[in-house]
Amino acid sequence: MSAKTYIEPQTTIPVYDECDVLVVGGGAAGHSAAIAAARAGCRNVILMERYGYCGGDVTGGYVLLIPNLSFHEKTYVRGIQEEWYTRLKKVPGGVFGPGPEEAGNYDPLLVNAWNTAGGATFVPPRMVCHGFMLEPNQLKIEMDLMLKEEANSIRVMYHSWGCRPIMDGDTCKGVIFESKEGRKAVLAKVVIDATGDADICRLSGAPTSSAIDDECRCGTTALVYRIGGFSYKAYETWRKQNPELSKSLNENIQKIHGFRQGIFATPDENVAWANNWHVKRDCSKIVDQTYTEMQTRTTLREVVDFYKKAVPEVFRNAYIYDIAPQLGTRGSHRIVGEYIIDSNDWIFPKQHDDVIAWHCTVNTLNDNAPIEIPYRSIVPQKVNNILAPGRHISADRIAIDNVNLIPQCVGTGQAAGVAAAVAVADGATTRTVNIKKVQDILAGEQDVPLPRNSHTDPGYQECLEKYEYGLYTENAKKAIEAADAAGTYRHWTISKGMGTGEN
Repeated sequence: MSAKTYIEPQTTIPVYDECDVLVVGGGAAGHSAAIAAARAGCRNVILMERYGYCGGDVTGGYVLLIPNLSFHEKTYVRGIQEEWYTRLKKVPGGVFGPGPEEAGNYDPLLVNAWNTAGGATFVPPRMVCHGFMLEPNQLKIEMDLMLKEEANSIRVMYHSWGCRPIMDGDTCKGVIFESKEGRKAVLAKVVIDATGDADICRLSGAPTSSAIDDECRCGTTALVYRIGGFSYKAYETWRKQNPELSKSLNENIQKIHGFRQGIFATPDENVAWANNWHVKRDCSKIVDQTYTEMQTRTTLREVVDFYKKAVPEVFRNAYIYDIAPQLGTRGSHRIVGEYIIDSNDWIFPKQHDDVIAWHCTVNTLNDNAPIEIPYRSIVPQKVNNILAPGRHISADRIAIDNVNLIPQCVGTGQAAGVAAAVAVADGATTRTVNIKKVQDILAGEQDVPLPRNSHTDPGYQECLEKYEYGLYTENAKKAIEAADAAGTYRHWTISKGMGTGEN
């Protein structure tokens, strides 16, 4: 990068619009925030998105797997996330996976049937887990339809890149954005930074972390693609019958690509989802963004040709179905919030008075049991009237891998939207908002189960207690043994009533 600088002339920036709640970023968190704010009664919401569609990593980056929505027989992740499932289920080819009514079923036939859709737990004895794969283009349509249903409350600004907060001391008053119409501003009472990389928070004076741990999922980027023209079931059968050949196939594909990748099921049996992991890449850096995109695309033809040559009985007619229009982003900058989620949040059954969601994790150390996400984890330190839900939630370098998947982005986004609406209605700030009122709207009106809330079926808490919060069961013990054997979380020790986590 050049060391030269350029002094930009002072300019007057026109105000494009004004609103009560401004959501910057239309990904899983931002779209959910805008919808939730409107449904909570806010009639002046703007959703600003740099692309021409919503969904972010899901619809643009092809993160098609929505995992771990249930724990045993109870679905803890509901609200707008469950609405995705119910809406897409009505669309042919829109979704593939077990519904909430199947959660907790130990039938090995069902476990095997749903395994490729992320619909089964990882640790034996395995059971069906509510989760699904989705078709990204169908979700794009549904997201637009959801916004149109709230058209009296939400104004959508596509092709508008929010790039800088407008600060009055430590209070955010709006955001400057760039578009084909030039640089303009939107003024707002509350700003929700749903950019995924804390873009607005970083420039507001709020502390953020940019540490990328090379051993973690968040230290990788991707450019996802899909392969068509073959039967995924036939591939699964071949893979199970030829484990050594399957291992060799994966090793050769990794050698050609230069990075690890794997193919998975989609709602279309004849189309596979090829996810990948470029290690030691930061999705907020130009050089890493460019490398990820170009290295994936320029090796893709050779990869597909190798599939066809190596396993012709499966891949003879395979072809590149499509390539994700967006970079696959897993993590970069994240906020330092009023609460920082860490390893102890799933080593112990922590309770938070300001809980805004129950979210199952993908951490087998607690048998994928849900943990409580506090409101403080989306409130950045030192600045006012900014909320930051989504994959840049406040968490340490280990915990972030477990709390920034799509369900957590949807859930924290929904909570941020309700909190923003309540703050505006009551003349409060994001720090002084009535959290009990926020919780009652989430649990009582927006189908979000919350612990210790009168609107939530006590059976949710009873389920957690029955299975000891996933911490001390045989499942958890097996998970810990497997993690130790693999060298994962090797510094952690867990015993009943005592746990330590060395990060």
